[in-house]
Amino acid sequence: MKTMKALIIIPTYNEKENVGKMIDAILNLESQFHVLFVDDNSPDGTADIINSRIDLSESRVHLEQRTGKLGLGTAYIHGFKWAIKKNYDYVFEMDCDFSHDPKDLKRLYHELQNDSDLVIGSRYCNGGRIKNWPYKRVFMSYFASVYVRLILFISIKDTTAGFKGYRIDVLKKIKLDQIKFKGYAFQICMKYAAIKHRFRVKEIPITFVDRVEGVSKMSTDIFKEAFFGVWKMRKMKL
Repeated sequence: MKTMKALIIIPTYNEKENVGKMIDAILNLESQFHVLFVDDNSPDGTADIINSRIDLSESRVHLEQRTGKLGLGTAYIHGFKWAIKKNYDYVFEMDCDFSHDPKDLKRLYHELQNDSDLVIGSRYCNGGRIKNWPYKRVFMSYFASVYVRLILFISIKDTTAGFKGYRIDVLKKIKLDQIKFKGYAFQICMKYAAIKHRFRVKEIPITFVDRVEGVSKMSTDIFKEAFFGVWKMRKMKL
């Protein structure tokens, strides 16, 4: 039986406090999990830490370095194209700050092996939780998903979730070059595109924990892009 290859894509920018520990956590998972870091020229030496692990013959660890801070969405699309070229079967998105528990990757993987094409680690489906976020941010995030559901006519509870797994066929079908969004709007658009192509989408509950080390990349521009971007998505050919 063929061993199904799974790639975890993690965009990084100034994650030196977390990246080494994340590599260890992923390498402790089953051998089918590989990880690709897409680093946007972090000035703190994040890429140097990753390269040092690759130099130690960590064949499951990969790095793509870009010239500057080009945005989360473009980092993932870079990674998706890399995964398609390298013939991976499953592709996962997750953050480097441990807000997504690497142990939950096995649960997402299990769903993809069964009857899901896109599986979402959800904070807002039944059983999902958030830890260490201020009440105001939880409120904004939850009602942002309500807003998106109303505009795009989709039933996903956690529309901005960034912890996801795809069958590679989903990424091959979506017109990735049409998606120019950089932040939460990118996460929304990928889910919307999968639904438009009639792929099977499932949410499973996770516990989301706010980062302990490093600095959040959230900004007003990212929020605005998502707020107005959902209207653009309705007209996009994805």
